[in-house]
Amino acid sequence: MNMEVSRRGFMQGASASLAGTTLGALGFGDVESAFASSIRPFKLAGTTQTRNTCTYCAVGCGIIIYSKGNLAKGEKAEISYIEGDPDHPTNRGTLCPKGSALLDLVHAKTRVHYPTIRKPGSDKFERVSWDQALDRVARLMKDDRDKNILVKNNDGVTVNRWLTTGFLAASATTNETAWATYKVVRSAGILAFDNQARV
Repeated sequence: MNMEVSRRGFMQGASASLAGTTLGALGFGDVESAFASSIRPFKLAGTTQTRNTCTYCAVGCGIIIYSKGNLAKGEKAEISYIEGDPDHPTNRGTLCPKGSALLDLVHAKTRVHYPTIRKPGSDKFERVSWDQALDRVARLMKDDRDKNILVKNNDGVTVNRWLTTGFLAASATTNETAWATYKVVRSAGILAFDNQARV
């Protein structure tokens, strides 16, 4: 089939295509979102929404966690779905492949749910309580600080530097939490400090 198109016909067709694309980009083509919103209530019916921050990298994307189970009735809440938070300014509802796979991390059989320690000379980890774990961390930090704190430099100036320990804050840290963490870490004399997320 041999079809001849004049320059005027080509320009009219291209203009119509451009107008249609522009209208769709401006939000007038809501067929897909209307279809998705009609299915969504059934998929997430009876779930509880919880907003959180992705646990992976330093970007700090917002996520919405959906869980089933009424805690008020004594039921255990099970996470059933995780998606990007469309209201979050960082990711606006999108997630990278790692963030999209968060549900697999939550339900992984190898995920650690409680603190463990491996005693010197042992070949296995033993479960301990949170109180034991935090007390042990605090004790080891205190012993290391007492042993290695540099109170004055070579010129006799008080510096209170603790150079044998570093601190890394988590990816879900907000600006406010990072600021408070920074103040605590610096007041202890630790110089090696970084916050994974600059949210």
